[in-house]
Amino acid sequence: MQRFTISLDDDLALQFDEFIANKGYVNRSEAVRDLIRSSLGSATLGQDEAPSKKRAKEKPWCVASVSYVYNHHEQTVASRVLGLQHDHHDLVITSLHTHLDHDNCMETVVLRGPTEAVRTCAEHLVALRGVRHGSVHLVPLDAGGHSHSHAHGAGDVHTHLKPRN
Repeated sequence: MQRFTISLDDDLALQFDEFIANKGYVNRSEAVRDLIRSSLGSATLGQDEAPSKKRAKEKPWCVASVSYVYNHHEQTVASRVLGLQHDHHDLVITSLHTHLDHDNCMETVVLRGPTEAVRTCAEHLVALRGVRHGSVHLVPLDAGGHSHSHAHGAGDVHTHLKPRN
């Protein structure tokens, strides 16, 4: 582990201490590590750049959590949500359906695959008419060190992917 020192003006240090206390961090170091990871992940996925520069630097694979709220009594919304998930069954790993009250449900869908496809699917989910409070969190993935095949399919080779450190 490497150590480095930073200097902050008093107001910024106070704001940062309030931020880490509100988030529940036990120390500044862990908060800084998470902020750095988040910034590096965004940069790796090209989220902080103009669209023309995004694709060249983008990691080829990512995992995403997509959360959104909708009124389950609006059957067309539920149908559109399920239809989109089924249309992208190759990206959808799992989904969690939570009843918030008599009318509203929250779903969280985990997607994994090529970054451009995952981003497009996630953005379409939260942009569906009738979906509210949509949020997308993308995490870049790197090859995890080895690939292997399984006996259950000819040419069925897969590579393990892992989040960046």
